[in-house]
Amino acid sequence: MAVVGMIVHLGRASASAQARELADGLIADGHAVRAPHEDAETAGLDGVEIRDGADFADGLDLVVALGGDGSMLRAIELVGSGGTPIMGVDHGQLGYLTEVEPAEAADAVARFLAGERAVEERMLLAITVDPGDGSAPIELVALNEAVVERSADVNTIRLRVDIDGEFFTTYAVDGMIIATPTGSTAYAFSVRGPIIAPTHRSMLVTPVSPHMLFDRSLVLEPSSPVELTVDGHRPATVSVDGRRIATVGDGATIRCVAAPHSAQLVTFGSRRFHHVLKAKFGLNDR
Repeated sequence: MAVVGMIVHLGRASASAQARELADGLIADGHAVRAPHEDAETAGLDGVEIRDGADFADGLDLVVALGGDGSMLRAIELVGSGGTPIMGVDHGQLGYLTEVEPAEAADAVARFLAGERAVEERMLLAITVDPGDGSAPIELVALNEAVVERSADVNTIRLRVDIDGEFFTTYAVDGMIIATPTGSTAYAFSVRGPIIAPTHRSMLVTPVSPHMLFDRSLVLEPSSPVELTVDGHRPATVSVDGRRIATVGDGATIRCVAAPHSAQLVTFGSRRFHHVLKAKFGLNDR
């Protein structure tokens, strides 16, 4: 018997309907299905085990995330460092992370449980936010990026950048993005950062609207910590994988380095990264 977790896009009826179908089939075959309370309630999953937070990943053999890249990010957050493989079923708009089309989902789950699959490792960022005001540091993990940027009511911010414990320079910018290779096609891509193969291991440092001559991205060793320090009275906001975490002031530090564990994404060899890029940007027609 396997234990399969379900993460469902809470705003897509098609994802909920397929989650019910998959859960019913797995339970009928003698497997156990688990879901967070909100997912189970929204999708109408009957007969599943309800677990939230850190308890969700305990003892799981597989997590199926039905939705888009946002659902995959939520699954990765819930799994934490447990190393549970995650299968993405694409109910979005050709996400970069979702591997399986809805029509193939039941067969893909069966193939995984039969041992017919591969697991692709994706580097994660370990992030420590120290507000610098005496409050406790915040520790997080990201698949895509950490972003430090100006608040809505200020212009540029000043960010001191240290690499591997040594001062690099101070940027006057709208923001800075510290991204993984997976995150190179997220926010960093929109500010003309380079595209990096997602299974590569590196850290991408990309300034957002720099007010200085040096405006290039840096591709760094993943083991070299990058530390951003807010330099000046203007506040900055810190976001991780699109979620706003905190607003911080002068002296606050944000430290990023490769996490000791990786995200484990199920793959069947059906989609190569350059094929996804071609489809995403209409390059097949050129």
